[in-house]
Amino acid sequence: MTATVSRARPLALLTALLLASGQACVVASAADNDVLIRNAMVFDATGRAPYAASVLVQDGRIAAIGADLKAPAHTRQVDARGQALLPGLFDLHTHWTPNAEPATLPQIANRYLAAGVTTVSDFHQPPEAYAPRRAWLQSIAAPDVKFAARMSTPLGHGADWGDENTTRWVNSPEAATAAVKQVAAYKPDFIKAFTDGWRYSNAADNSSMDEETLAALVKEAHRQQLRVFTHTVMVKRGKTAARAGVDALAHSVQDGPADAELIALMKQHGTRYSPSLAVYLPERVDGSGKARAGTEAYRQREANFANALRNVKTLHDAGIPIVLGTDAGMTGTPHGASTLRELELFVQAGLTPTEALLAGTRASAEALALDDRGSIEVGKRADLLLVTGKPWERIGDIRNTQQVYVAGRQVVGKGVQLPAGNRAASLPPLRIGALVDDFERADQRTALDTLRNDDADGGNDRTVQVTDVIDRDGGGKALSMQARLSSKDDAYAGVILPLTRGSVAPADLRGWKGVRVEVRGDATLRLEARGLQGRRWAAPVAANGRWQTVEIPFRALQGQPPYRAKGPLPAWRGDDVQQLVFTGTGDAGAKIWFEIDNVRFY
Repeated sequence: MTATVSRARPLALLTALLLASGQACVVASAADNDVLIRNAMVFDATGRAPYAASVLVQDGRIAAIGADLKAPAHTRQVDARGQALLPGLFDLHTHWTPNAEPATLPQIANRYLAAGVTTVSDFHQPPEAYAPRRAWLQSIAAPDVKFAARMSTPLGHGADWGDENTTRWVNSPEAATAAVKQVAAYKPDFIKAFTDGWRYSNAADNSSMDEETLAALVKEAHRQQLRVFTHTVMVKRGKTAARAGVDALAHSVQDGPADAELIALMKQHGTRYSPSLAVYLPERVDGSGKARAGTEAYRQREANFANALRNVKTLHDAGIPIVLGTDAGMTGTPHGASTLRELELFVQAGLTPTEALLAGTRASAEALALDDRGSIEVGKRADLLLVTGKPWERIGDIRNTQQVYVAGRQVVGKGVQLPAGNRAASLPPLRIGALVDDFERADQRTALDTLRNDDADGGNDRTVQVTDVIDRDGGGKALSMQARLSSKDDAYAGVILPLTRGSVAPADLRGWKGVRVEVRGDATLRLEARGLQGRRWAAPVAANGRWQTVEIPFRALQGQPPYRAKGPLPAWRGDDVQQLVFTGTGDAGAKIWFEIDNVRFY
């Protein structure tokens, strides 16, 4: 799969639409955001005990800290007497997934701001989505979101449901080196490597990454000045990750106690520890696990969690930096609330409230090499959290949020009015051209300048497919898809044609009547349109061994059940579609093929 970065035109259209719709209205003059926070009890995360002081913010930075600061002209003043001022919190491990609740970017951003989380790492997005999501985030009030490029082994965890444009598959040092170079073109903020296939004794294990491959991945990532986090949940795999030089373990090792060898290796290589206790809490942060209490799976979760708690304390006492990540977005682990619960779980594990706060601020900033934040010091970004109480004594006080500032701009607190985009569930729909793809571009991108993706059933028994552009008899190109279906009854293989870059913004198709495509193949084919909030519509596509032109009117598209959920079938609107997907099915284990060309709206 190519890693070519798309041209700027779709992003220019997106920016223009944001401005026209009034969503891109968060930029204010420096004076509007200048503030003097007076008489606060400052927890500055430098190791100094909390102290009474005022903090002056100018141009999004901390300009001065002192007892008797004077407010410059036109500077807003906040009386924080009786309140605590802390650096904004971090969550270094989240998934902004469309399968969670909330599922939409502005609403997820709102949850983090309300919790005082001002820097978030998103492990979920394909590289194609970085640029449009960054543009969207800049148009609203939001935490600073850092994006991880994902890498795993073939059929490994994280690679068992998406294609290589979502998670790169690497199984040799050469493949790992090449993959890092390819994703670096998209300017990720760091890399997540899924190195451990253990599924917590509750599911079949996936494949794991060998040490030589991981070491090569880390070496190239560091050459590109990218930190590497790993999905690591076993003690022996933690040792592998540390020897390979990873910067942080992004999960708890929980199959047993952290031993002296693991501690020594993590110290030697400077490996940090982000235990994501919130996602392993047996009863879940949202309480959804209680109904399963007493089952064997629940007892296994309890045993794993007990190991996880002990290992946090063991590693912390040994001098391994603990940092804050939750895996929020996964089942029972809500955005924002899980970050605060993680701090409480650190204390439950044996850290003091002060140590927990340091893990969630300065230590987390250092884990991503963000030296401009994480503490309250002159010159640092004014990412600030004002709460009632003394969370360095009672960690639960961190929930008493009064005000939150991101780069000096107040985003939470009495009187704050967020941009309209923070209330929207999606970006405005984009008008696009009639031609979706004629497969003539040499860079493997569609005529709409989007990156095609493969789509197949997931899991350890997975359909194997090869999708490639081929020459047509008589001239021109077409897309060929060949697959051997898995043994599952619902096995399928397909190709996704995104209508906008990264399938982030919806497309407006209301000016057309349907889809026209030239097609042939030996498979049961259908066209699926996928849209916002998991909405799907589908219609059969007639195909045989000879080329024919088929028209599928939008009125023929039938609403489909929500993915992995129950709910009403969606009605066709036409202004909320993000992808066209051609899928083929057949008998379990069978070989299928189809070819398509000149996909367009009519």
